[in-house]
Amino acid sequence: MITKDKKAQMKMQQMVFMLIAITLFFVLVGLFFIIIVFSGVKESAELLEERNAMLLVSKLANSPEFSCGDLFGGTKTNCIDSDKAMALKSNINKYSNFWGVDGIKIKKIYPEDESVCTSENYPDCGEITIFTGNGTGVSNFVALCRKENIEEQIHDRCELARIITYYGD
Repeated sequence: MITKDKKAQMKMQQMVFMLIAITLFFVLVGLFFIIIVFSGVKESAELLEERNAMLLVSKLANSPEFSCGDLFGGTKTNCIDSDKAMALKSNINKYSNFWGVDGIKIKKIYPEDESVCTSENYPDCGEITIFTGNGTGVSNFVALCRKENIEEQIHDRCELARIITYYGD
C-alpha cells in the first residue's frame, strides 16, 4: 500500500519531469525560431557587400584619382584618364588599402586588346591592372581617355572600357 507521503512524492516527481519537458520543448522551439530568423543573414551580408562594390565601381570612375575632369572638353562622368591610371599603378603601394577592395583593373573593350599595360608598351595595350585581386569582380562601363600627339597636334582619344573591382569571397 502506498502511503500519502509517497503519493505526494510521486506527484512532485511527475511535476518536475513535466516542467523539464516543457522547458526543453520551449528551448527547442526557440532554437528553431532563431535558426529560421538568422538563416538569411549570410546571404543578406553577401548581397550588401556586392551592392557596396557596385556603388564603389561607379564612384571610383568619378574619383579625382581616375577622373578625366575638365581635360577633355567639359566635365564627363564615368570617364577615366588613362595617364592618371598608369601613374597610380606605379604608386599603388600608397593606395592599396585606400578604396577597401582587393583589386582594380581597367580593361579596354573597343578596340579589343589583351596585352597588359606596362610603362614600356603604354598606350598600345588593353588592360591596366592597378593592383591585382582575387574574389568576385564587379564592373561598370567607362570611357578611357588620354591625350595623343598626332602629326604635331594634340588630340583627345577615348575608348570604351570596363573598370572592374574585386572584393573578397
